[in-house]
Amino acid sequence: MTTLNTKIFNHDTDVDLTHKINTMELENWINHLKYIKKELVNLIGVCDKELNSKLKDNSVIERFQKKESENEALLSALLKYSNSRVDIVECEDTQCDMVYITEHESYRRSYLYHLDKYRRLKDEFFNKVQGQFTLLKIS
Repeated sequence: MTTLNTKIFNHDTDVDLTHKINTMELENWINHLKYIKKELVNLIGVCDKELNSKLKDNSVIERFQKKESENEALLSALLKYSNSRVDIVECEDTQCDMVYITEHESYRRSYLYHLDKYRRLKDEFFNKVQGQFTLLKIS
């Protein structure tokens, strides 16, 4: 996101500092969700091809597909939110700044909730498939 200069200066106010840190945090969230998107494609592919017959449980792949959809929705919302932050530099009063800060806190909670649910799903998956993979021996 290039809408806000994130370089920190000694003369930055606390509010400016908060906006810059929130911008950097938002960039990290977006990058992380993009990585999760790729990871989910791989996990769904592994389930579909390798493990579906061994697990005898379609709920695993269905839950990954649902999480993929949720991840895409959150990523889309964060990208839209990122674009809306262009106007932060136009804020002239504390009330305006607080709107952005409050909105960011709301997105932080959504992101952390999503991340927690994703990690739990992945942990459950790996616990379920432990020992189900067969390694190919290359001679």
